[in-house]
Amino acid sequence: MSYLKALQYLESRINYEKLSKYPYKKALSLKRVQFFLDTIHNPESFLKSIHIAGTKGKGSTSAFIAYILREAGYRVGLYTSPHLVDFRERIRILAPGSAEKEDFSGMIPRRKFAELVFRLRPTIEKYNRVSKYGPLTYFEICTIIALVYFKEEHVDFAVLETGLGGRLDATNAVNPLASIITPISYEHMDKLGYTLTKIASEKAGIIKSQKSPPVRQTGKVKSQKSTVISAPQTQEALTVIRSKCKKEKAKLLVVGRNIKYAGTENNFKVITPCREYKNLKIKLIGAHQIMNAAVSLGAIESLRSSGVKVSIDSIRGGLYNTLWPGRCEIAGKRPFIILDGAQNSASAGVLSQAVRNRFRYQRLILVLGISSDKDMQGIAKQLYALADAVILTQARTPRAADAPVLKNYFKGKETYVTESVREAKKLALKISRKEDLILITGSLFVVGEFRNDKS
Repeated sequence: MSYLKALQYLESRINYEKLSKYPYKKALSLKRVQFFLDTIHNPESFLKSIHIAGTKGKGSTSAFIAYILREAGYRVGLYTSPHLVDFRERIRILAPGSAEKEDFSGMIPRRKFAELVFRLRPTIEKYNRVSKYGPLTYFEICTIIALVYFKEEHVDFAVLETGLGGRLDATNAVNPLASIITPISYEHMDKLGYTLTKIASEKAGIIKSQKSPPVRQTGKVKSQKSTVISAPQTQEALTVIRSKCKKEKAKLLVVGRNIKYAGTENNFKVITPCREYKNLKIKLIGAHQIMNAAVSLGAIESLRSSGVKVSIDSIRGGLYNTLWPGRCEIAGKRPFIILDGAQNSASAGVLSQAVRNRFRYQRLILVLGISSDKDMQGIAKQLYALADAVILTQARTPRAADAPVLKNYFKGKETYVTESVREAKKLALKISRKEDLILITGSLFVVGEFRNDKS
């Protein structure tokens, strides 16, 4: 089976990433994944996992953790979603000493991906015919492939980012050493709920009672109490997280309370219950990334109770070397070109603040495309004052909101409507001057297309 055929098979499965409307609780089924994993001898039970859920900052936090562990000499599996350009970005192995030859280093080889799909396909098809929970979805099969790949490649750790929610997410099949909850805000409300309490309940669904590590796991891992690291949260969300931790007898550490941080990207410190980490630096832009780094450091330190020790030098090196394209990424200068997949109101607000604080420019040209199931009004409200000119567009996905619809949110602005990201890119470069800044945001699909367009 070729790589292309393998992708085509995967894309023949129902893909909820491309659908804006569907019955969340009926569409997603953790039991469906768990029962399938049972049929292939539970590859997840061989993995020492770190599991991340939340609304914003999941990818950056996952990357920070993975890069720190790699710097410490571990072989780390990293599973994230969605991808910007290449599907293989989702499934990566960061190996010690490996050079950064590409933006997403360690992507699963095409041949290996095709081989795994070819090998798993008969079992998937047989399972789908008899499963009382329905057939496996695109994301569920992606997750299964990642778990099998990480197990067969003998990674020391697997860092797994949830796709949607947490409670019903395919990644929730793992029994992690640490569970991470990044900032929770309003998103996917038609699926997760219209209050922060309900949304937080879905995210906190990844919190579990810690069982003794399976005998299949390799390495010296002690039995431990489950540890949860949370980013700063609203009181509403934190109440839910605390309640779930109490129910599962899990230890909770909250950044801003138990873990403190201060400084700028070029020099900050993090104070944990165990020690103070000084002179830390990151390449990722924005105060929110310092907070994500603090969450990641808390997760790394929590592994001490499992017998895993990481030196301060590994922490410093891992944080500084972390790359996470498409998140406040500088893709060009004169004019500045900034890429950031801010997909909800809270993320758009954080992005707006980061741009104001970090960059100096004459005019800001906003290239914006939003998925139809997102908070279009909320995102636009956060970006309105930032923009001098607005170019509205839409990605090549059924979820994309029609660009003309977005025009209603930018009355009084110099506004253009385009039919494609390529057209939007050409227009942005045409109307900009060297002293300007072009900001591409609203959807990772838009960011990915803009980034990949070589015209």
